[in-house]
Amino acid sequence: MLRTIVVSVLTMILILGTPVTPDLGVETMVTEFSSKTGCNNVSVVVYDNGEFSYYGDSEGLYQIGSMTKSFTGLAVQKLINEGKLSGDDKVSDLIPGFKAFYESSEAEITVDDLLKQRSGYTNSETDYPSATEDMTLQEWAESISGKELKTKPGEEYAYSNVNYNLLGVIIENVTGISYREYIEENLLMPYGLYSTSVGVPSDSNRIVEGSRLGFRNTFEYKVPVREGSIPAGYFYSDAKDIGNWMKAWIENTDEDMDYVIGELENEGDYYAGWERFEDDVIGHSGGTPNYSSRMVFSRSKGIGVCVLTNLNVASTTDSLCNSVFAEVSGKRSSGLICDVWTVFDIIFTSVSVLGIVVLILALGMKKKGLLIACGSFFTLAEILILVLFPIIFGAGIKDIALTWAPWSFLAGILILAADVMILWIKLVVVKVNEGRAKTG
Repeated sequence: MLRTIVVSVLTMILILGTPVTPDLGVETMVTEFSSKTGCNNVSVVVYDNGEFSYYGDSEGLYQIGSMTKSFTGLAVQKLINEGKLSGDDKVSDLIPGFKAFYESSEAEITVDDLLKQRSGYTNSETDYPSATEDMTLQEWAESISGKELKTKPGEEYAYSNVNYNLLGVIIENVTGISYREYIEENLLMPYGLYSTSVGVPSDSNRIVEGSRLGFRNTFEYKVPVREGSIPAGYFYSDAKDIGNWMKAWIENTDEDMDYVIGELENEGDYYAGWERFEDDVIGHSGGTPNYSSRMVFSRSKGIGVCVLTNLNVASTTDSLCNSVFAEVSGKRSSGLICDVWTVFDIIFTSVSVLGIVVLILALGMKKKGLLIACGSFFTLAEILILVLFPIIFGAGIKDIALTWAPWSFLAGILILAADVMILWIKLVVVKVNEGRAKTG
């Protein structure tokens, strides 16, 4: 709840401070996006009633983040329609030895609960850690078996990568082959998605390397892809392939796809890696530490848009995709929203500069009152950051600082820590000198 409130407040502040962009045209929107975010690689594909338009590099390979879930979801749906799996099947039956608990009692999660994000798991890394680099999917499943759920399965929606990684394990157990093999043989090849890969592609020359914010700039940033996290968010694809994937969903060429869309009856419904929005629009976003993406489409309008970027600015990427979709649909664009990480980069760049200034000034401070006031302020600020941020983002401070947040965040908290140390040490030195002066 606290995380939702804080992120919402920051987002609203920036929405109110961001001017509306009136009907600029797609190329201008992309240019504005790059200017505001510092992102140096943006690829957009637009599908408009049989015609494709591309902006940026159409063959560069990006991580597509949680848009991966639509592949995992469709793979499970195919198994259901083939009679090899049922939405009512229990996870504990499909993954031998797997258990989950709710209010200390064993709870049963179904395949349908996973597909609809209603299992009781959340996206908290603190409660449900992602796989480590050396873990397989099966080993990761064993590592979270027996954990306590936040809500009773089937009752409340809570977005979680856990659900789709568990679906990846189920695909392996039901088919008897690896998740990668099943996806390649039953989705990528049949749909002609020859540039899309399950995890890191073999053609590394085409990869658009991810980047990370820091001090109002972007820096190349590589994050290892972990096998145990791939089904929820670590495919790579390019604008051409992802456009063909979008076209398949729009043109209703597959009964399995049609079944998935049929489950998205009302605004807010989630099923098999897709969410339904207003005006019959369906879509999904993706965000990893070094990429962000979004796809939205409307079957009734015959229109779809996907944006791929190599920077973790999910909210701004979402707003770009929505704005392009509005433009193509003949509606007014609402403009770009500034992402929360951009806000943090602005804040902690300022904090870093201020902290360095205080460090320099602290060396010359001799007034005890001023040292106590500054030391208390910076100590409180550091404590609040170290305590509140893990609560807000559902992850340890180490993961936030070293993986997700801009480099300026890490620099800021380290400089604050140095300020705290120097200010209190200087206070002790001043007191000792005063004492010596009195006794002398």
